[in-house]
Amino acid sequence: MRRNRDAKIVATLGPASSTEAQISELFEAGVDVFRMNFSHGEHEGHRERYNIVRGLEQKYGRAVAILLDLQGPKLRVGDFEGGSVELKSGQKFRLEAKLQVGNTEVACLPHPEVFDALEPGTDLLLDDGRLRLKVLEHGNDWAETEVVIGGELSNHKGLNVPSVILDVSPLTPKDIEDMRFGLDLGVDFVGLSFVQRPEDIAEAKKMIAGRAHVISKLEKPQALHRLDEIVDLSDAIMVARGDLGVEVPPEDVPLLQKRILRACRRAGKPVIVATQMLDSMIHAPTPTRAEASDVATAIYDGADAVMLSAETAVGDYARESVAMMDRIIMRVEKDSVYREMRENERRAPEATAADAITAAARQVADTISAAAVVTFSTTGSTTIRAARERPVVPILGLTPRVDTARRSALIWGVHSVQTQDCHTFREMVTKAIHAAKTEGFAEPGDPIVITAGVPFGTPGATNILRIAWVE
Repeated sequence: MRRNRDAKIVATLGPASSTEAQISELFEAGVDVFRMNFSHGEHEGHRERYNIVRGLEQKYGRAVAILLDLQGPKLRVGDFEGGSVELKSGQKFRLEAKLQVGNTEVACLPHPEVFDALEPGTDLLLDDGRLRLKVLEHGNDWAETEVVIGGELSNHKGLNVPSVILDVSPLTPKDIEDMRFGLDLGVDFVGLSFVQRPEDIAEAKKMIAGRAHVISKLEKPQALHRLDEIVDLSDAIMVARGDLGVEVPPEDVPLLQKRILRACRRAGKPVIVATQMLDSMIHAPTPTRAEASDVATAIYDGADAVMLSAETAVGDYARESVAMMDRIIMRVEKDSVYREMRENERRAPEATAADAITAAARQVADTISAAAVVTFSTTGSTTIRAARERPVVPILGLTPRVDTARRSALIWGVHSVQTQDCHTFREMVTKAIHAAKTEGFAEPGDPIVITAGVPFGTPGATNILRIAWVE
């Protein structure tokens, strides 16, 4: 099940992708990471899908990653008389924390932390930005606003506060319960929603205690004020363009996406571009040209992975969506312009022995036209370093740990394989040659470049570079 591309595909599971046959189709079409969206569904349904994915690993002999995506702190208005109201531009509209049922003049907003953060002139967005209010004055549990953009507002519609940092944890009681459930199952990544500051990530990592890696979802513009700190603390980043596109003007989203991708590339952290990538394929067998260009642009910009949401969760053409994304990625990666862009953006390695060895491995592999760069890594740090260099040859990541093999499924260019631990240098070379042959990367006579750390099993100790020839 070797992929013929470097960038990875993340696909969301849901009603349209719940059976073993459906999930198997998506995997065969090209999915590397399966996302379980805990904003929807019950625990038992997620457990069933989890078990199906783990079964696919055994069937196909390829490590697959599973992402638990937490709902996060959703802000919503309460109920209205008759289920909805019509707001008109220019009218006054009041929000109250303790109100029971709203009407055309007032609504319940049961989130005291919002009122504490408001200032006169603050914009409030409702229903994914379709309605806009401006705060005139406020207290601890109320706010008087003016309707700037009106429309219909119905029960439990969402609210966004784009211009302020809310004093709210990214982990709600529901998130904590969901996260404990997922960690007990054995998920590989936890997606942290609505990250605003580095402290949000530290809070989550303390609770996770190393049982999974943290993907910080950037969907609040406030997070961009401390972008480098957030990237540094995170194991991976997701450009979550849904809520981000609500809270910033549409014309700013492409610029912010490029800024985030560049920050992740500098830090060598995997980054996923998500939301509405092939949105029309929810109900159509082919995407728009603009959507195909959107996926291609993310790959040209250096994304490690691109993600499908509703396309595979509830869409009529789930398998076709994955196959289309797979074809777009492969087409871009064959383009000479793509290779030139990767070469031009390459930075000098950090002044460490591990980074110097990894940079040299990439250059040697290119010079001798190696069949692959083979990495040995217990924690995955050597493999991530290799991917940061963006070599022109595939990366074969060998590890004795199944969790490392699964997490490597998200990393650009990496084909991960779980193998027995090495105890001697000769054993390492033998295992690398055997894996390169059996996994379809090399034939007798082909050179491979091997990197590892000695003593074996020491995290971050990449200090060996070896050229070997497949026998």
